[in-house]
Amino acid sequence: MQILLLGGHGKVALHLTPLLLKRGWNVTSVIRNPDHESEILALGKGLKGNLNVLLSSLADVKSAADAQKIIDTVSPDYVVWSAGAGGKGGPSATIAIDQEAAKHFMTASFASPGVSKFLMVSYLGSRKKQPSWMSDSEWAGVVKVNTEILPTYAKAKQEADEYLTALAEVRKRDPNASRFQAINLRPGTLTDEPATRMVDLGITPKGRGSVTREDVAIVADLLLARSDTEGWIDLVNGEEGVEGAVERVAREKVDAVVGEDVEGMVKRFFPEAGLKF
Repeated sequence: MQILLLGGHGKVALHLTPLLLKRGWNVTSVIRNPDHESEILALGKGLKGNLNVLLSSLADVKSAADAQKIIDTVSPDYVVWSAGAGGKGGPSATIAIDQEAAKHFMTASFASPGVSKFLMVSYLGSRKKQPSWMSDSEWAGVVKVNTEILPTYAKAKQEADEYLTALAEVRKRDPNASRFQAINLRPGTLTDEPATRMVDLGITPKGRGSVTREDVAIVADLLLARSDTEGWIDLVNGEEGVEGAVERVAREKVDAVVGEDVEGMVKRFFPEAGLKF
């Protein structure tokens, strides 16, 4: 398998890269700063898969055509979005990267016959409606973050998440389209502690909560390795072993998009009838 890893120097991606390589998969890690190239390449030492670095700024991706050029260069089987402005460059950069560039790569990935999976690393509070499993107090915390603390980030992630969901839904409705796994992994507050390998995965009553970046990478790797994972998958550290949690989520087809207006997402982004991929 060939993996296109966007945001390759991010902390989650740095944990994820060697996990993918250990499977014998090949990884092309997209980074902006050439000073980080040697650090990235060192992650592949002694591992089965091949690791390459592609120097490219996601801020320069202004259209699906720009994203398509990168995809065509790499010819990936799976695309992983673990990128973001990280608060640098102000609100305009957040919208440009976390929202628009992400959407461009989604469009290009779904349009590329060789790509069969897209995994987005989003965040736990990226939703517009209070889900039935979340208490009023937990939901109030989500709303506070989304409207008062990180409003631009929340808007950008919600837009990207809903676009991915709409793309996946339209794809499912096309009887002639090949199957595509759209995985939206939604971790809580990220920490730098070592992995616990114990999680609360799929649908969690917590509106907030923390999870180690290494655990996020472990879950992403396990989700990508299966053919039966898709949808919104919430993640915080918890009390279930990570392998069993991923198996349960896949077996039970858990999707935390429940309660959101999926049909509204489809109509907003793709109002034209008979859209095909």
